Amino acid sequence: MSATSETVPPSGWRRLLRGLGSRAIDAVLPPRCLRCGVTVDMVGALCPECWGAMAFLAAPQCACCGYPFEFEMGAEALCAACTRDRPAYDRARAVLRYDDSSRDLVLAFKHADRTDGAPAYGRWLVRAGAELIAGAEIVAPVPLHWTRLFARRYNQAALLALAVAREAQAPAIPDLLVRRRRTPSQGRLSAAGRERNVAGAFALAPRHRHAVSGRRVLLVDDVLTTGATAEACARVLLRGGSTAVDVLTLARVVRPQV
Repeated sequence: MSATSETVPPSGWRRLLRGLGSRAIDAVLPPRCLRCGVTVDMVGALCPECWGAMAFLAAPQCACCGYPFEFEMGAEALCAACTRDRPAYDRARAVLRYDDSSRDLVLAFKHADRTDGAPAYGRWLVRAGAELIAGAEIVAPVPLHWTRLFARRYNQAALLALAVAREAQAPAIPDLLVRRRRTPSQGRLSAAGRERNVAGAFALAPRHRHAVSGRRVLLVDDVLTTGATAEACARVLLRGGSTAVDVLTLARVVRPQV
C-alpha cells in the first residue's frame, strides 16, 4: 500500500472525490448567479452587482415583527402595528426587504426550480434569525396544500426550514403542519382578505399532535407580507401547546405604517 493511501483516512478520500466531482461539474456547467444568471465563483452565490442591489434587514427594528426603523428606538421598541395589535407569534425576522431587486430571487426559488439557492438562503436565514434560532426547539415550514405540492414538486418553505435546521443543528419537522384546504392566491387580497382567506386553513398533523407541547417553534416561510399566514399557523401551534412561536422568512414586505 502506498504512503499516501496509508495516511489519508477514508473520509478524506470521500471529500477529495466530492471536490474533484464538483470541479468537473463546474467546468461543464459553471455556477450562475441566483438572480441574474451570470457566471459566479461558487454555487449558490450572487454576483457583486446583484448582491449590492439587495436590501438586507437588520437592527434597528421592531422587537416583535422586525419592521425596520430609520432610527434606534430601543431594544424593546414596537412598531405602530404591533403596538395596536400584538401578533400571535412572539418575534419575526427576515433576511431581505421584498422589493424589485429581491422579487426575482424569491420568485425564481418559489416557482422556477431554482432550488440550488436553498443552502445559501439557509445561511442568510441563520444570520438574520440568530436570536430566534438560539431558543428554537423545533423548526417547521409553512405547509403547501397537497395539490400545490404535487404541481410544484417541492415546498420552498420546507427547503428553507431544512437548510436552517442543518446550519443551526436544530431538529426539523417538515410536516408538522398541514394545509387542510387549498386557499386562493393571496397576491391581490387586502390584509383583512388575507386573514379571512387563511382562517381555519391549517392544522397540526395528527402524527405530530403531541410534538409541540411545551416547546418553542421556529416557523419558516419565504415571504412575510401582512403576517396573516404566520398568524394562522402560530395560533394552531399555540393551541397545540407550544410555549411560543417565532417566524423567520427570506423576505418581508415593508409598507409605510400609520
